[in-house]
Amino acid sequence: MAVNVAGLPEENYAKLPNGHRLHYIDYGHGPVVVFLHGSGSGASGHSNFKYNYPYLAEQGYRVIVPDLIGYGYSDKPEDIAYHLDVFVECIAQLLDHLGVGSCSLIGNSLGGAIAIKYTLDNPSQIEKLVLMAPGGIEEQADYFQMPGMQIMKEVFTSGPMAPERLEDFIRRGLVYDDSVVDEQLINERWGIFQQQNSQVISSMVVPNMAASLHEISCPVLAFWGVNEKMMPETGIQTLAKNCTNIRLMLVSQCGHWVMVEHREMFNRTTADFLRYD
Repeated sequence: MAVNVAGLPEENYAKLPNGHRLHYIDYGHGPVVVFLHGSGSGASGHSNFKYNYPYLAEQGYRVIVPDLIGYGYSDKPEDIAYHLDVFVECIAQLLDHLGVGSCSLIGNSLGGAIAIKYTLDNPSQIEKLVLMAPGGIEEQADYFQMPGMQIMKEVFTSGPMAPERLEDFIRRGLVYDDSVVDEQLINERWGIFQQQNSQVISSMVVPNMAASLHEISCPVLAFWGVNEKMMPETGIQTLAKNCTNIRLMLVSQCGHWVMVEHREMFNRTTADFLRYD
């Protein structure tokens, strides 16, 4: 395993049929679980899920942790529109490249929206679905009204970007208990952030899929932090009332990152959900 950007591991690359190259971690043996990260500045598969995917690998799963197109070590093309379908296509081509016929998906925020769309498009391929405050279940304009989005706008438009500004957004916008935000996390995300371009955010389109949630037949486990600042809390009822086979956990003293802030609980609960019918 190579470590390049501020301690961020660099492992495998796949050249996809659509011409893009994705970086991914492939770890462990057993049933396949794919982790899909969010869209925050400097995000990557490892930085979002470094407290989670090793645990599931130890529990007997093969974990695949890609960097989404536009993020991490994956390609960051400036000449495409980052519609949700582009993210889904890249993940589908990656899994085909790896010979994965069936799997479970774990996604937070944008990654949750990708997981939902992937499941709607490929229902026979997905065994179980784990969502953490997913996108794609409200109108896009509603997300931009959230206080976390306002913090992001304030932080990133008020002067030259610096690690301290990125840290300010993470502490104020993404978590309830900022003691989980350490120097390593900031360094990982700052290193990737400096390699990103604005196209991935400025052109991103995530449609509202709430009306299609009832089509998902596989078991769903969803987590929602009570102190969430990025996603409208109406999403709780949207998931509960439209998913036909769902367990929904509300987590107190938790913001947008349940898998970081409550990692032990998240890991145990997710492993139990994946293990049992």
